[in-house]
Amino acid sequence: MINRRDFSRTLGLGTAAAAVSLTGLQGSQTASAAPRSAPAASTVPTVTPGAHTTFPQLKHIRAGLLNVGYAELGPAHGPAVICLHGWPYDIHSYVDVAPLLAEQGYRVIVPYLRGHGTTRFLSDRTFRNAQQSAIALDVVALMDALKIDRAVLAGFDWGSRTADIIAALWPERCKALVSVGGYLITNLQANLKPLAPGAEHAWWYQYYFSTERGRLAMEDKSLRHDLTRLVWDTVSPTWAFDDATFERTAAAFDNPDYAAVVIHNYRWRLSLADGERRYDGLEKRLATRPVIEVPTITLDAERDPFTAPGNGASYRERFTGRYEHRTLTGIGHNLPQEAPADFAQAVIDVDRF
Repeated sequence: MINRRDFSRTLGLGTAAAAVSLTGLQGSQTASAAPRSAPAASTVPTVTPGAHTTFPQLKHIRAGLLNVGYAELGPAHGPAVICLHGWPYDIHSYVDVAPLLAEQGYRVIVPYLRGHGTTRFLSDRTFRNAQQSAIALDVVALMDALKIDRAVLAGFDWGSRTADIIAALWPERCKALVSVGGYLITNLQANLKPLAPGAEHAWWYQYYFSTERGRLAMEDKSLRHDLTRLVWDTVSPTWAFDDATFERTAAAFDNPDYAAVVIHNYRWRLSLADGERRYDGLEKRLATRPVIEVPTITLDAERDPFTAPGNGASYRERFTGRYEHRTLTGIGHNLPQEAPADFAQAVIDVDRF
């Protein structure tokens, strides 16, 4: 567990202060890195997406720079699973996944990321930073606050990136990993290079957010609502969600720091916004494309426009531990909410590697 002193050292503060791009510490390939040939037998009951609509009463805890809002299901002393959402989503991406895992005896933690839902910064003076290492440290701080030494980390989009970083830099905190989209650690240098036109088209909002018009749109509640709904419609073309499903998540976008966090995240990825110097050491390590040695299942969503071609081949070398790759046909970007039983099964299977 990282204590307050070690946490400060990690940031380089001293004891007195408290796109798909491929990037990681080089590790050795071992015999255990061979992919598993077939998934384990299903132990998760089939559930219709949308069977659940709400979580139990949310909890809050001070962790690092934040007062984190989170949902918790399952036995307090069960093995921990932390499920991390992406953009433009929130904890409801796991509203069906979490009960499935809780029924299997897991302690399931689903936090709002910084700038989302009921999570708040502790200080008005804290820079609303959304660079990748800052968000990863939020989750490490949450684990410390909840006294969770190790957990299975599972995520998609921003959540995959965050889980990948923790697995790469602090493998002692990650028992196993489920990563939708594979290896998503951002490489700023690689992000300066243009992608194929089709991929650039899918990232339209990233470039919109680099403009003043995009920032103003995110600050306008009505425009933000319609923009995020458009993203949902286009990146999950086969998901027949209703208006109520979207509105439950859209409420999380009313966080007072939402626009600032989202804009900074996408501008930072394109090197159009600076991060903070206290995270420079971590970002230098991430720029080396560190391998991930913990047991991992990667999931690709076939209808997600951001899914890399090649059935996981483009990032396979980044995972050097026990490993399996699965592609879900007919599923879009919000994989946990579109295919909750498949996602929950991946968590259970990787925990048994």
